[in-house]
Amino acid sequence: MKAVHNPTCMKSAPAAKAAAAGMFLMAALASGLAYGQAAPTASVVGTVTKIDPSAKTMTLKTDAGKEYTVTMEGKVTIRKIAAGETDVSKAAIVQPSDIAVNDRAQAKGKLDGETLAAATIFVMSRSDVTKTQDAERADWERRGISGPVSAVSADSVTITVRTLAGPRATVITLAPNAVVRRYAPDSVNFADAKVSSLAEIKVGDEVRARGNQENGKMTAEEIVAGTFKTMAGVIKSINAASGEILVTDVDTKKPVTIRVNKDTSLKKIQPQFAQAIANQLHPENAANGDNGRGAGRGRGGRGFGGRGGEVRGNADVAQMLDNSPMITLADLKNGDAIVVSSTVGAVADKVTAIKLYAGVEPILTKPGTQEMSLGGWNLGSGGGGGED
Repeated sequence: MKAVHNPTCMKSAPAAKAAAAGMFLMAALASGLAYGQAAPTASVVGTVTKIDPSAKTMTLKTDAGKEYTVTMEGKVTIRKIAAGETDVSKAAIVQPSDIAVNDRAQAKGKLDGETLAAATIFVMSRSDVTKTQDAERADWERRGISGPVSAVSADSVTITVRTLAGPRATVITLAPNAVVRRYAPDSVNFADAKVSSLAEIKVGDEVRARGNQENGKMTAEEIVAGTFKTMAGVIKSINAASGEILVTDVDTKKPVTIRVNKDTSLKKIQPQFAQAIANQLHPENAANGDNGRGAGRGRGGRGFGGRGGEVRGNADVAQMLDNSPMITLADLKNGDAIVVSSTVGAVADKVTAIKLYAGVEPILTKPGTQEMSLGGWNLGSGGGGGED
């Protein structure tokens, strides 16, 4: 399970919000070097931290925190891309004086150590980056789906989208110029995701895709994939300074350290929605009359995803989870149960959270007991595991 994310997701999906920050740079990369220029030896993408137009130099800080000095001598071409524009040929030619601190930029040229002699620079103002992020995030929410991969072929993957009415299979093919990326182990940062291909996606992976859907099929413009795991735990202690939460895994009963950073999505599932998911996972509870209350039907309940406060059976559970209210570490306390999605890293007892959800007690509690277990629930797909 921005990126995204955001991905996301991913980072919601994961994948999604981090992807938004660099979409104009991806467009530039996809277009290649036009205008008859020779291919450069390197490309640096980042945020402008310093600019000296008179000296024709600027400093770019990558999302990984490394800084490069970019020189703009000779026949450098600088193009400024407006928000929402993906055709770099329409970008206006500007001068070094038109670049400002906090702008996003991609510099292409010859790299010598930490100095890049630019041949081409694409730049987008910080305000336009924000507009692009907002538009990208809204589009992911409107046209994005996510779920585990159930089948693969040479030109498509099939994922299982979980809804409150049960699983729904969606076959995903690629649109022309579609972008496919794969999360790196031990990283929830979309900037660390590598350019990938449909062939690298395998059964069991989690996929977040964005595109047009019709009759159980999607033509995806962007896919973020990865191998993820979901775990549930009860909080033993919280170290806000280091961003670490020590939990007891509800299934293995072993201690696990959850790392939370700026890319982690922390949210709390609202009680009615949590109960609706619990009713799907534990239908024996729904049979005793809890289903109507938990799903928000009738009695004036405030539900999710439907008109008049009703939880629709065909609602995409993963999207509804993404729309849960945001929280911070300060909103959590010892004894709270949480569910976490993370990449599969090298150390089993320490993971970096992509998504962390509180308010999950109704989902984890076994019917008729106070014992909690993750069971078949998978954050990547939103609903229960296995086939219903």
